[in-house]
Amino acid sequence: MTADTLPADLRPTLDRLRSAWQANKPSYAQRRSDLQRLRDVLKRRLDEMARTIAADFDHRSLDESRIADGMATLNEIDHLIKHLRRWMKPRNVGVGWRFMPGRAQIRPVPLGVVGIIAPWNYPVNLALIPLATAIAAGNHVYLKPSEHTPRTSVFLRDLLAEVFPTNRVAVATGGPEVGAAFSALPFDHLIFTGSTAVGRKVMAAAAPNLTPVTLELGGKSPVLICDDYPVEKAAARIATGKWFNCGQTCIAPDYVLVPASKRDAFIEALRSEVHARYGNDFSNLDDYTRVVNQGQFDRLQSYLDDAQQRGLQVVTLAGSTNAQQRLLPPTVVLEPGDDAKIMQDEIFGPLLPVKSYQSLDEAIAYINSHDRPLALYPFSYHSATIEKILHETIAGGVSVNDTLFHNAINNLPFGGVGASGMGAYHSQIGFDTLSKLLPVFWQAKRTGGDFLKPPYSKAKWLLDIIIR
Repeated sequence: MTADTLPADLRPTLDRLRSAWQANKPSYAQRRSDLQRLRDVLKRRLDEMARTIAADFDHRSLDESRIADGMATLNEIDHLIKHLRRWMKPRNVGVGWRFMPGRAQIRPVPLGVVGIIAPWNYPVNLALIPLATAIAAGNHVYLKPSEHTPRTSVFLRDLLAEVFPTNRVAVATGGPEVGAAFSALPFDHLIFTGSTAVGRKVMAAAAPNLTPVTLELGGKSPVLICDDYPVEKAAARIATGKWFNCGQTCIAPDYVLVPASKRDAFIEALRSEVHARYGNDFSNLDDYTRVVNQGQFDRLQSYLDDAQQRGLQVVTLAGSTNAQQRLLPPTVVLEPGDDAKIMQDEIFGPLLPVKSYQSLDEAIAYINSHDRPLALYPFSYHSATIEKILHETIAGGVSVNDTLFHNAINNLPFGGVGASGMGAYHSQIGFDTLSKLLPVFWQAKRTGGDFLKPPYSKAKWLLDIIIR
């Protein structure tokens, strides 16, 4: 592996990127070519990518990497290429009768240099999708991948060097010291994906420069199973969302609210799903990702230790823990109170609290008594029930009768609200976020505005017309 970036080298690199951008702002042809080459190189190196990520995790399902880091990124790049020319065009807007015959438009223009701080859980997806969006918007990019996936960081630096000149895209690697210095650089926009706690630090570091930030954070994303929805189907879809990548997903279901009369049936349905996916004896471990590092494993184990000390029922759905391999099996914790550690922080692992409720209003009130989540997953076939939930709660995004999938829809923005983040990207929302939507007004050769000057008594006839 190559040496980490020195904090002292960060600002000169940013200055180089900005100077190159100012000298040659990317045209449509360059943006499209850059995106196509990025797609081609990533597609060619997908298997290498999956093996590299697996090495960082010690074991990660190769197919999960191909889906979440490969397919998702390629899909987003395809969408950017398809719509880029239309998004770049000036957007004509009306001026209103008072300002006619002038005309106005909004022009999406590049900002300059966009900084991206990517996390470890989907280290390629969450680096390259914002990067590709920034490139589509005509910017240069400075990327800081996570230090927790160092092999993948080197892979990204090598891959991007194959696609872009160093004065268009640069990569900084290193730990918290580099990350802190990176956050404090005077970017034209900064995108951070990670925990709420670190997001606060990133925002504070960006504030002295008034750098606009997009924060994709996390939180405790609830599932609300309504009484009419079959628990077997809910369990199948929740299992996919929860145990994909071993639960190390910012929008993974964090806890489940289920009618009290159906709680035990739901647990058994979850157990059946785990057995069907990973074997009754938990033998299909190729498809089950490990916890990324020892620190994360210890944190998750502390949640279980705390739950057991509180006398909570902890149900392992299959297999057993292997600390040496950082193998933590799918586990349910029943009826934890808010004082339990597992209910105080985003879990980011294969542990699933399940809480029963008596009425829908009670369940909604519980959700609303906590920070606004990044995702919300209501399950009901009754449209009136879903509308009630959507009306009475607020979340960063929603998948109805499923989990995760709203994040995969190109035309939906992705982002949080409140403690789960601010701003959004993906598709045109991301393109616009990483552009300056420049308002431009063209005055006509002859206009009533030429009469609006002192002494106003001479223009009383015009003032009487426009002020009404």
